Amino acid sequence: MKIYFLGTNGWYTTSTGNTPCILIDSQEGYVIFDAGNGFYKIDQFIKEDKPISLFISHFHLDHISGLHMLSKFKFVQPINIYIAKGRRKDLETLVNAPYTNPDIKIAIHELEEGKHEVGFPVEILKMRHNNENHGFRVTLEGKVIAYSGDTGICDNSRLLAQNADILIHECSYMEVSDNWGHVDPPLAATLAKEAGVKKLILTHFDASKYTDPEKRKWAENEAKKIFPDAVAADDNLVIEL
Repeated sequence: MKIYFLGTNGWYTTSTGNTPCILIDSQEGYVIFDAGNGFYKIDQFIKEDKPISLFISHFHLDHISGLHMLSKFKFVQPINIYIAKGRRKDLETLVNAPYTNPDIKIAIHELEEGKHEVGFPVEILKMRHNNENHGFRVTLEGKVIAYSGDTGICDNSRLLAQNADILIHECSYMEVSDNWGHVDPPLAATLAKEAGVKKLILTHFDASKYTDPEKRKWAENEAKKIFPDAVAADDNLVIEL
């Protein structure tokens, strides 16, 4: 199993990276977290006719702007899009005219909070953000991978991260200073330590704050002071399990 980080910026694309998109190539299929601008790269890695599952954490534009690229793809299999219950209308608005006209087949699935079986186990948990955001916890090839979307630390953060093999967590800020619902490196690292996570990957770096790779390296070093197995992602990062 390989995890490809295709977009690791928050808010907007810069020379440092595209906006959020992560693709997992597993025996169970291709699993994608969020569809920011990095979404355009998925056809570089989807080469087999295994199922494609896209999980959208929330509807801020940096997490869904890549949906207009759906017409770029010529996959033989449909893309199954998973969203929180009650968000179907939002998604259907975005993936139809006048916003985009996808040629590829898509299937939209709403998930209530809790555990589900979608060809592999997935748990969806509401997180803490200024607009509704959900995190996802998937089990692939016997490994638990947890993805936070955008969030501050909350009770569900701990449920999401508990004993995960990999926690992919946002790290928007260099220090937490508002109530939007984001974290800085120490908060993400403390969560990973307390939850018994094996590896922490920091992503979703606010493009207005993390303006160069050196600042991401600073974030990684700050996290390592608390949780040694922490990595700051960039758009070229590949993790193999």
